[in-house]
Amino acid sequence: MKTFEELGVAPQILRAISEMGYESPMPVQEEVIPYLLGNNNEVIALAQTGTGKTAAFGLPILQQINVNQVQPQAVILCPTRELCLQIADDLNDYSKYMDKLKVLPVYGGSSIESQIRALKRGVHIVVATPGRLIDLINRKTVDLRLVRDVILDEADEMLNMGFSESIDEILSHVPETRNMLLFSATMPAEIARITKKYMHNPHEIVIGRKNEGAKNVRHIYYMVNAKDKYLVLKRLADYNPHIYGIIFCRTRKETQEIADALVKDGYSADSLHGDLSQAQRDYVMQRFRLRNIRLLVATDVAARGLDVDDLSHIINYGLPDDAESYTHRSGRTGRAGKTGTSIAIVHLKEKHKIREIEKNINKKFEQGVIPSGKEICEKQLFGFADQLEKVKVNEEEIQGIMPAIYRRLDWLDKEDIIKRLISLEFNRLIDYYQDAGDIEAPQERKANEKGNREKRGRERTNTGQATGRNSERGYARLFINLGKTDGLGPQNVIGLLNDNIPGRKIMVGRIDLMKNFSFFEVKESDRDRVIQYLDGTKAFGRRIAVEQAQESPFEDRKKNTEPGNRKKKDKRRK
Repeated sequence: MKTFEELGVAPQILRAISEMGYESPMPVQEEVIPYLLGNNNEVIALAQTGTGKTAAFGLPILQQINVNQVQPQAVILCPTRELCLQIADDLNDYSKYMDKLKVLPVYGGSSIESQIRALKRGVHIVVATPGRLIDLINRKTVDLRLVRDVILDEADEMLNMGFSESIDEILSHVPETRNMLLFSATMPAEIARITKKYMHNPHEIVIGRKNEGAKNVRHIYYMVNAKDKYLVLKRLADYNPHIYGIIFCRTRKETQEIADALVKDGYSADSLHGDLSQAQRDYVMQRFRLRNIRLLVATDVAARGLDVDDLSHIINYGLPDDAESYTHRSGRTGRAGKTGTSIAIVHLKEKHKIREIEKNINKKFEQGVIPSGKEICEKQLFGFADQLEKVKVNEEEIQGIMPAIYRRLDWLDKEDIIKRLISLEFNRLIDYYQDAGDIEAPQERKANEKGNREKRGRERTNTGQATGRNSERGYARLFINLGKTDGLGPQNVIGLLNDNIPGRKIMVGRIDLMKNFSFFEVKESDRDRVIQYLDGTKAFGRRIAVEQAQESPFEDRKKNTEPGNRKKKDKRRK
């Protein structure tokens, strides 16, 4: 493996990246840097996010800047504000010892006047989102006539976001003799169109295979019933005590609902979606980067361009419609040689998507087994014990108060202290899982599906309070006059119980959502308390009715149609 010096990187840049901890080039850097240091070399680099692309194009671009010519000589286009700022920060770090070199990020959601003033003072490299750069071009406040290099970073993301026309517009204002450098994780057809139209015999560099998932990412899917998705999500979060990741949802509404439910259930979580203002987005991202938030619930659009290090997990609460989006999602973990896990929570109807994604990323998914409550509690307890072993003790700070603590706890032996410490930390978790039971995986369709459909049809036509099934042992089945048309989901049922019923947490069993009404199970010991506090309250603009559900009339009907019973009835008729 070559060193950065052997790749031709200049001494002042070597000094800066050495201080940043860069020791040896990553594969994409080793391939791209020497090629870009040549003249008139155009590049298409296909590599996953987090493989060192910014340094791959940033170091040679910086090295070729003429600092005495204070006009934009390189334009870097990227899809989002967050990525724009990240690239600009990295370039400033790389050029720490390059006197007078100026890098300017320009993006929407910030004062355009301050960006115009900075352009008038003079800059060498402009890092921009397409929309804001076009605004500056239209105001005639940015001069691109001396641009030597145009870099499209995360080009496939920009095209997915509808920036194709904007890119065409920007490229019409730069010299035809410029170099074009295109960096992308995937190679959709629109990328091929741009390369054919604007690039001249580009050199293609592929790290791994085209559209391949990151090598260090483990892909797991959990097959669940749709109603159990949120419960499974909580179990996976609890089973990974040190989780730090992004949960992807399909819609803004679902994103907010899942984030609210997680916060209500005691998890360190927040949401990121298009309904948030830029100030709110910045606040959420700042907390996430500082790890004050461990779980970020986001839509694809809101999460585009996020550059966050050391994510342990990506969780697909809903699979995207196209495999390329999954590649981008999973590529946010397992970066810079570290390992990561990409989890998909899917139901039977989504199984075909798993197969499509496997073909696209050239990797197989593992089918995960939903962890039991006992396994989760053990994992949490061992994780806590590991933290205790590794905790840093500041002897000087605590030595003054320790004698008083020793006297206070002198009557407890070691085993008692450990038990109390564990109980103090994990009573809520243990109480929740000790009676939770296992979550059943959905069954594949069987040959007698016709009979099952007929049975479901009979159940759907039965209105009122019949359940279509009987309660699980130890649970009471309750009727509620809210259903799918009211926007009711499993997390809303849990939220109603948490918000309206004081005292200990209500254990929820099966939830069946119908069109205009629903059923849910609670422990028999909680039945009267739930009815007392929930019946008559208001939610979804309606007064709620909750009462004990009748057992299924189909059980009686089944008994009367069994062969032995039919014979008895025939005898009576005779």
